[in-house]
Amino acid sequence: MSDRVVDIASLSPEERLRLIGELWDSLGESNQSLPLNAAQEAELDRRLDDLEAGTKEPVGIPWDEVLNQIRQRHKIRPSRK
Repeated sequence: MSDRVVDIASLSPEERLRLIGELWDSLGESNQSLPLNAAQEAELDRRLDDLEAGTKEPVGIPWDEVLNQIRQRHKIRPSRK
């Protein structure tokens, strides 16, 4: 483990979001086995039942649109990759 210390308060919102993503990605395959609480388990079961029954259209917002909304709210410019 690295001894690197990060002053989170000094990071911009975009840098904090990037850090969150890096932390999540660092879990690798282990993030597949993170424990769920009862409400999360029930919601996943409900969604799976709906999906398997084919009674509902998938509902959601495309990731690009979600990201744009976050950037607009926080006035974050797109990162240059």
